[in-house]
Amino acid sequence: LILQGHLLPAIDFAYRHSACLYDIALLSAVATAGQFFISYTIRTFGALTFATIMTTRQLVSILLSCLWFSHPLSSAQWLGAVIVFGSLYSKSFFRNSAPKPLPSVDLQSRNLGESVPLKEEA
Repeated sequence: LILQGHLLPAIDFAYRHSACLYDIALLSAVATAGQFFISYTIRTFGALTFATIMTTRQLVSILLSCLWFSHPLSSAQWLGAVIVFGSLYSKSFFRNSAPKPLPSVDLQSRNLGESVPLKEEA
């Protein structure tokens, strides 16, 4: 706002239309909460899960726009959507289905050089 010279007109508008201050505060609070949820999701579940969530949101938004407003998609647009969404979902699916390697345990260093049997014999 400052660099483009729109700060003073924005303040003047807010002064003349004081009802917009509630909307500005609400939008700011919701945007801030959204940033906290984004940060929490990435820290807890990882970037790929966050990308999957956001891509799903965009897919639903596109489909609802097509249905609600009767926006047609060309065959090239459908192909592009299938490629983009399919690659992300397949990456997420194959990542979750691959077995995770077990951490190696050095039993000798944990027991100060003594060997410990893995199974007790009956």
